[in-house]
Amino acid sequence: MADFQEKLERYASLAVQVGVNIQPGQTLVVTAPLASAPFVRLVAKKAYEAGAKNVHIEWQDDEATRIKYELAPDEAFLEYPMWRAKGWEEMAENNAAFLSVLAPNPDLLKGIDPQRIANANKTAGEALKTWRTYPMTDKVSWSIVAVPSEAWAAKVLPDQDEAGRVDALWELIFSATRINREDPVQAWKLHLEELDKKADQLNSKRYRALRYHGPGTDLTIELPEGHLWVSGGSVNVKGTSFVANMPTEEVFTAPRKEGVNGTVRSTKPLSYGGVLIKDFALTFENGKIIHVEAAEGLDVLKRLVDTDEGSAYLGEVALVPHRSPISDTNLIFYNTLFDENASSHLAIGKAYAFCLEGGKEMTEEELAARGMNSSIVHVDFMIGSGELSVDGVLEDGATEALIVNGDWAM
Repeated sequence: MADFQEKLERYASLAVQVGVNIQPGQTLVVTAPLASAPFVRLVAKKAYEAGAKNVHIEWQDDEATRIKYELAPDEAFLEYPMWRAKGWEEMAENNAAFLSVLAPNPDLLKGIDPQRIANANKTAGEALKTWRTYPMTDKVSWSIVAVPSEAWAAKVLPDQDEAGRVDALWELIFSATRINREDPVQAWKLHLEELDKKADQLNSKRYRALRYHGPGTDLTIELPEGHLWVSGGSVNVKGTSFVANMPTEEVFTAPRKEGVNGTVRSTKPLSYGGVLIKDFALTFENGKIIHVEAAEGLDVLKRLVDTDEGSAYLGEVALVPHRSPISDTNLIFYNTLFDENASSHLAIGKAYAFCLEGGKEMTEEELAARGMNSSIVHVDFMIGSGELSVDGVLEDGATEALIVNGDWAM
């Protein structure tokens, strides 16, 4: 069995070689919390060894973030450093790759005024709107990975001995990302091939709609003509493959913006903006969210839905079997990167252009005309469980079972 340092080296290599798949002469942009510094240094080393021209690292600090939310004046949350937004646009235009390293504290902003959180998220979303078009149309390679923080480990593993929590969470991450396999890169290749087969199956069916049934859920989602099911592997405009989420267990597509009706209930907490939103339900009419409820975090959820016109509509529908490596841990990770890959999910906000035939080359207006939603937000939330069933509706109105009691029926 590989020791910890060897696993860490493998994980950094995986992020560089499979995640963003850095190419010779390319710049890698890394955003990362201070807690992840040892891992990020390894990432930089692996990237330079692979031929990267430059590794640009932007550090974040949870404590400084909390201090700002507690003490800064309200107007501070209505400003965003445009030099940063323009810099990212310039780097994306020059084919940089982007890696986000997460080490979250799910309760970082607990107790903070929800309006401050909403203002900060909206301001950042508007400033980064142009840059976001690059990853959402596969123009650049991008990936997200996670490392433990003490706060995150305590949330996920509260019954674990305090001294061993971070190590235990590391092992869960290594397992979910296939680092414990003899050849992680080959394991990922085979895994992505299996996901691609599932996406191909769904694409061959050309379903007109999906129908969801489960506790608190009775929902119909129409799919736009020419929709495409895709999986974790992507190819950027230069023809370079990459994997946006590590881990990934999903196949997903875009819904028709105005074709969602009914109610859906969450099955896992949503960590959004440093606040947990728990046990919530959304009701849709002609695509739009017309009612929200939540046992906790309702104000934050309402403000999320009210961010802009598109944040009251869906932009993604993803199918994930209940029996999956992450789900089988029987843990809630309080982090969407992991929880969305243990559960079928939906996303509020912007649709991915590559989920529509020819979508990568379409303008925003052309995408909208085809039923694709646009927004400055894209927030996934979990709806899957061992009690969820999903049917596909064919063009002639006949239905086929896709998921029964949480798992694939295809």
